[in-house]
Amino acid sequence: MTTPAGRQPLLTEGPIARTLLLFALPILGSTVLQSLNASVNAMWIGHYLGEAALSASSNAGLILFLLLSAVFGVGMACTILVGQSLGARDVTEAKRVVGTGVVFFTAVSALVAVGGFLGTPWMLRVLGTPADAMPYAVAYLRIIFVAMPAMYFYNFLMMTLRGAGDSKTPFLFMAVSVLLDIGLNPVFMFGLGPFPALGIAGSAVATLIAQSATLLALLATLYARRHFLWIGRGELRLFRPDWTILRALLFKGLPMGLQMIVISSSAIVMMRLVNAYGSQSVAAYGAASQLWIYVQMPAMAIGAAVSSMAAQNVGAGLWDRVGRIARAGVLYNFLLTGTLVGAIYLFNRGALNLFLPGDGDALLLAQHLNAIVVWSFMCIGVTFVLFGVVRSTGAVWPPLAMLVVTMWFIRPPFAVLLQPSMGADAIWWSFPLGSAASVLLAAAYYRWGGWRRARMLAPAPSRPVPAAGQDAPAGAVLEAAPAPAD
Repeated sequence: MTTPAGRQPLLTEGPIARTLLLFALPILGSTVLQSLNASVNAMWIGHYLGEAALSASSNAGLILFLLLSAVFGVGMACTILVGQSLGARDVTEAKRVVGTGVVFFTAVSALVAVGGFLGTPWMLRVLGTPADAMPYAVAYLRIIFVAMPAMYFYNFLMMTLRGAGDSKTPFLFMAVSVLLDIGLNPVFMFGLGPFPALGIAGSAVATLIAQSATLLALLATLYARRHFLWIGRGELRLFRPDWTILRALLFKGLPMGLQMIVISSSAIVMMRLVNAYGSQSVAAYGAASQLWIYVQMPAMAIGAAVSSMAAQNVGAGLWDRVGRIARAGVLYNFLLTGTLVGAIYLFNRGALNLFLPGDGDALLLAQHLNAIVVWSFMCIGVTFVLFGVVRSTGAVWPPLAMLVVTMWFIRPPFAVLLQPSMGADAIWWSFPLGSAASVLLAAAYYRWGGWRRARMLAPAPSRPVPAAGQDAPAGAVLEAAPAPAD
């Protein structure tokens, strides 16, 4: 079987375990780099511009997270559609997805940039931004809105490339973007050389330049490589939106974006419960949460990798490989996440000491809650993997419903109802309870649910659906055909 334009090896070929690992590692690297970038930027702002400026960037960060979450799901839908099309050996359909996605992200990013720039003060007032932080936040967020088109389009391209089976190129350009952002922060914040000192606005300018320059470099690279998904002059008709594809991007992408909002809103509720126990509990929870971010990274990367890999195999009708991808993803989760979990248990005090003084009660409390919670991230990892597989067919609403149940109807009620008898431990134990419930629901849906019969696109005469387990004929778009349970 040949690859499209002979450019990128398909994820429907080769040994599954090795292919999945090599595909997932650059995604993990990209996630680590993004977190590192945010941490370094916060360090510059907090250490040199003061608490008000750091508060401003935190408030602006919440708005930015919501705006990126709103289109994250659409980007994931593009990833899956491109993967299914290439698995079916239909490069034209994959390009049609790209063309529709380009038009969508261009239009949405322009609206968000203009509306956000004009509405920045109003959004920050609604968020309750402190008065002393408001001038900093307005200056910072308005420039971020100017950068929004580049940020949206850059993320769209990275997710599209992953759908095409290429996770190395996004990682390399992410590294360039992060290095530029980190290097330019002090230049524009403090006015080094010929550049004026812009304060916190300089941090946003650094992000704007880094994202825009990297986007242009990525586009130039794809053009120079004659990437098989590049839409040339003779194919400009593909930029005319395909309404069937656009509906799929919106209605399949929306629930995937809502998953991030469900998780973040639940975290806010839990934070409010922790706040009631005073500053030591808040400090302990905050320090532990810093470690949890990194513990979750391998599972998030594997979940994204299995989604792209499974989508191509769904498109090719290779259902036996889809099941093996799920098993390999679960095993890698236990290996990678389990290694980090074990390291935290072995070096619990030393790891937390990076964020807390060694002679305070907060450190002891953080050790205690880590002992209760950390193991449960292996359950969360399995959930990420299984969700990544089932959504590769277009089954996106059941994972959202399961997250709502565990994040809203199990975790917070348990913490609230048992606080009178368990105290703060009710909050800490609600985390593994919710994680265990989510993995049980995900496993049950993977085993007995109807996700194998789901489709990203409605069947049409021009989109034939081969029988499960058969290779697609050249030029056909294979959607998620029914298949027997693994």
